[in-house]
Amino acid sequence: MPIQADANAQTETSMKSAVYQVSAFWDADAAVWVATSEDVLGLATEADTIEALSPKLRDIIPDLLLSNHVISADYAGAIAI
Repeated sequence: MPIQADANAQTETSMKSAVYQVSAFWDADAAVWVATSEDVLGLATEADTIEALSPKLRDIIPDLLLSNHVISADYAGAIAI
């Protein structure tokens, strides 16, 4: 049975912010932490440790938000993970 851990990625704009739900769980069969999200289209990644998963999410989520046209290429706000 997987262990469920949830984290929030928040995108802040000058007028509003949005919160995206990301689920991370331990996949015992593969022996990795897996992160997915229904809020961030295309997010599916894994890492050997939860500590290694966090920086991957910091890199991947902004790229996916840009690719999915959620933020523009000139977006200068903060994205906190």
